[in-house]
Amino acid sequence: MNKILICAAAALLVGCAPRLKPSFDPAVAPRADDLGPHGDLMEWWYLSGYLPGEKLAFHWAQFKVSTPRFPADLYFAHVAVTDLTTGRLTFLEQPLDLGRGKASYPPLRLQQGDWAFDQVMNGAGQTARFNLAAGPLVLSAVPQKPPVIHPPGYSGVPNVTGAMYYQSVTRLHLTGTVAGRPVQGQAWLDHQWGGMAPGRGARWDWMSVQLSGGEDLMLYRVLSAEGQVVQTFGSVVDQQGIAHAATNVVMTPGRIWSAPSGHEYVLDWKVRADEFDLDVKAVHDNQELVSRSTGVTYWEGPIEVSGTWRGAPQTGGGMMELVAGSKKPS
Repeated sequence: MNKILICAAAALLVGCAPRLKPSFDPAVAPRADDLGPHGDLMEWWYLSGYLPGEKLAFHWAQFKVSTPRFPADLYFAHVAVTDLTTGRLTFLEQPLDLGRGKASYPPLRLQQGDWAFDQVMNGAGQTARFNLAAGPLVLSAVPQKPPVIHPPGYSGVPNVTGAMYYQSVTRLHLTGTVAGRPVQGQAWLDHQWGGMAPGRGARWDWMSVQLSGGEDLMLYRVLSAEGQVVQTFGSVVDQQGIAHAATNVVMTPGRIWSAPSGHEYVLDWKVRADEFDLDVKAVHDNQELVSRSTGVTYWEGPIEVSGTWRGAPQTGGGMMELVAGSKKPS
């Protein structure tokens, strides 16, 4: 998801005007391979991974905000790396930048400052790999499944929180370096665009899980600005890369962690649906990120999952994102 939990306009775009060129329509599904930029209020691209072999976790996100209040798009970007051996969390930002970021397609190219994300195509016009160079992340990610649109096609409730089209590549083979250390493992790529204002108009609890049996699971719980749960849904992507909606999804909060900021986050969950009954546990508690450029606070970190999947034992790992909203005043 993602996916992330921030409004580039946490301070700048309060009460902002309608989107510049809105494309979101809940009655129209986007193409699964439409990775390129749009003219909606909010858009982001997100690559993340939990690498248990190297005891690392990371995420990168590039955000783009389109609003008629400014003559050009606003860009900002985040990178976070957790060393699970030492417990050290490194968080870097490319701050709000008016008009100097770049987003083009096809192929997809995103750039802000010296951070860049590139889609590399093969001779058949399909994605061969994605390359990311962003601070401590120098990575190549090769899709193992095709891109999907998660049912019902978007996250959020259009007339309550606003909504975002939701596209993913749920399993990529990852190689490269993280903070100079060679890595390999699995990654997850999200792309969302629409009219939601994360951290102000909406908050959410999101999980991506790559299961040991080869299937992938996305879970999302959207909350209104008042904290009311307005949407809970899940998506299962099978071994062939076909997505279907999980049915009768229930996300039950468990253990709560209180961050130094004063925000509280649910770090352990019980998640159930007709196909699964799983326990979700955070690998490392202190994963709160406070964005100086936007004033939005969120938790982003690795999770491990165990339980049953269609009645058989199942394990997995992935990432979780919990949006707290605007930074609390001191």
